[in-house]
Amino acid sequence: MELTMTLTRRRLAAVLAGMLVLLFACQTTPTGRRQLNLFPDEQVAEMGQTAFAQMKQKTPPAQGDPASKYIQCVAQSVVQVVRKPKGGGQWDVSVFADDQVNAFALPGGGIGIYTGILKAARTPDQLAAVIGHEIAHVQAEHANARLSTQYATEAGLGLIQAIAGGGGGEGGNVMALLGLGAQVGILLPFSRAQESEADIIGLEYMARAGYDPRQAVNLWQNMARVGGSGPPAFLSTHPSSEQRMENLNKHTPKALELYRQAQAQGRKPNCTPPR
Repeated sequence: MELTMTLTRRRLAAVLAGMLVLLFACQTTPTGRRQLNLFPDEQVAEMGQTAFAQMKQKTPPAQGDPASKYIQCVAQSVVQVVRKPKGGGQWDVSVFADDQVNAFALPGGGIGIYTGILKAARTPDQLAAVIGHEIAHVQAEHANARLSTQYATEAGLGLIQAIAGGGGGEGGNVMALLGLGAQVGILLPFSRAQESEADIIGLEYMARAGYDPRQAVNLWQNMARVGGSGPPAFLSTHPSSEQRMENLNKHTPKALELYRQAQAQGRKPNCTPPR
């Protein structure tokens, strides 16, 4: 009887300790949404930097061609108005000469953009919308939230091994959770709430950089069209919907004011698309 009561107390203490951890691990995103962030910023940033280095080793970045210069021009003008990523590191933009309609940003500052994105992002404003959206996922710490949710719901044993340097399938899962789903062939889409949040924050980033936020809706419409018989890889982890368009239109007036302020302050990016 006494042993049973002792075990019960221990279980209750463990549950309460777990609840306290979850309570204090909940953080507020830039839009005021609450999410679970269990991992230190420095650890998530290091994971992102490692994943980015692996991506660049797998697909060496393009350099010097007109498309790469143009994409770099737009990307650099956006990152100039965004604070540094949490956990250390600088924004590091790489352009990959590949027909994939795709882009990503990782904790620690890695930003990868495939030249194929120009099939959908047909203007500098639309390209800025892509880049702003991806950076927004990083700044809102969506990767930390995804890793934390995976850890909390699956005991996290395999996840811990992968974070510690283990290989195998779990390594691919971690890369997918960081935001490299389409690149590693594991589709772990961002949640609807995370996608909506990245849309809102991304509008602000592109507007502050001097790009017209009204072009964001056109970007997502183009994205839906370029897929042909199936959606492009980008939309496999970035689902498009009428609700997304409504969300963008709802927040465009505020972003337009930021855009006008940026233009008045002289932020008028001059990035010329390749012919």
